Amino acid sequence: MSSSAAAAAEYMARALQLAEQGRCSTHPNPRVGCVIVKDGRVIGEGAHLRAGEPHAEVHALRAAGAAARGAELYVTLEPCSHHGRTPPCADALIAAGVAKVCVASIDPNPKVAGSGVQRLRQAGIAVETGLLEAPAQALNRGFFSRMQRGRPWLTLKLAASLDGRTAMASGESQWITGAAARADVHRLRAEAGAVLTASGTVLADDPQLSVRDYATPRQPDRVVLDGGARVPATARVWGEGAARWWLTAEAQPAPAGVENLVIARDAQGQLSLQHALSALAQRGVNELLVECGPRLAGSLMRERLVDALIVYLAPKLLGEAARPLLTLPGLETLAQAPQLRLLDARSVGQDLRLHYVPLW
Repeated sequence: MSSSAAAAAEYMARALQLAEQGRCSTHPNPRVGCVIVKDGRVIGEGAHLRAGEPHAEVHALRAAGAAARGAELYVTLEPCSHHGRTPPCADALIAAGVAKVCVASIDPNPKVAGSGVQRLRQAGIAVETGLLEAPAQALNRGFFSRMQRGRPWLTLKLAASLDGRTAMASGESQWITGAAARADVHRLRAEAGAVLTASGTVLADDPQLSVRDYATPRQPDRVVLDGGARVPATARVWGEGAARWWLTAEAQPAPAGVENLVIARDAQGQLSLQHALSALAQRGVNELLVECGPRLAGSLMRERLVDALIVYLAPKLLGEAARPLLTLPGLETLAQAPQLRLLDARSVGQDLRLHYVPLW
């Protein structure tokens, strides 16, 4: 790699670091970072932090001031070319007189999708794309999923004993894992756009599904899948502080501040998981964390809707009468078993956290 190529990669890596600042806060917008360079020196940096606030390019241009004219700009996602809550960033770059723009990834949003790059080139600005594209897209996997697949990136989180049990036969489950693992789950919630569970979990455990053990500027939206409309208005999951959606088969009078979304039933008479994910994507959910019981977990795996699986294993043995990790009916041979690839394994307190991706 030439010295100039190495320097460019370094600047883009810095832009990715800046984009990380919005990991818990930009929802439903993508996480974007920007670096402006002139004569081999960084003269401006910026990150997009919250929807409705200035984008990364605008922050960086403000920091650079008049020195931005003739400079090079490194940004992790294609500058926008349409009016949303803020004006187009492509126009701001043209007005600032930058000479070159290096873009890690083209924006998958149909409102942009290459038009930002085109506008810059038409204005005489040199544009290069693809530098550190893979990590840039990974940082915004949920945004790409929503734009390209019409559904959020779905992470299924499970916690179990070493023998794969999630609760005693009586339903007692608090707490299988330790405090460190539970705090780590709060980090997952903070990074997710929304957290989803099923009515059975709400009725059994009355969870809040909020972030309490991790510093975050926003609470994730909360979603309850409830085909029988059984969840009462007094459930703690309906607490204020975030958007709340109640997914039912028929329109229901919802608690104050809760939106009832009617979801179609599938061939088996259950709420269609595909329809549910599509409805959440239409409401801007990029990343969805699912914390649920064995039946919903099994259904998500069976329908191949899980993008990542995170399992916390506690150093406990609950025995054969305890409840299973998930249920996958219909498997008769090893060839039918879902295959997983291990991405990461580490200790979290006394528990073991395993991060898998299904090989669909």
